[in-house]
Amino acid sequence: MNQQVKEFNEYRAKMNEVILGKQNKVINRLFNLDTNTYAEGALPVKTKEMLGLVASMVLRCDDCIKYHVEKCHGQGITTEELYEIFAVANIVGGTIVIPHTRRAAEFWEALQEG
Repeated sequence: MNQQVKEFNEYRAKMNEVILGKQNKVINRLFNLDTNTYAEGALPVKTKEMLGLVASMVLRCDDCIKYHVEKCHGQGITTEELYEIFAVANIVGGTIVIPHTRRAAEFWEALQEG
């Protein structure tokens, strides 16, 4: 696994464990709601992850972008599909999204390395 991907996933897992370990009812429910939102339903998981990626890019959350790029990768999206997702995010979010597109593309390349 690429070092960048490994570090991101290890940090995320570590801090999620810390946060959820505090047993704050609202935070734990929010995390659970987030997990369930991306479960299979009327929309397939792949579609939901692509939607999550567009929203994360428009909101300019690099951690969320990495998370959804990796989930999209796991759902088998192609590089061509990813760049169409980037196009939608940039047209909706404007040019301020370009730096986030760069980092998302970098993370995608890291995932492609394996």
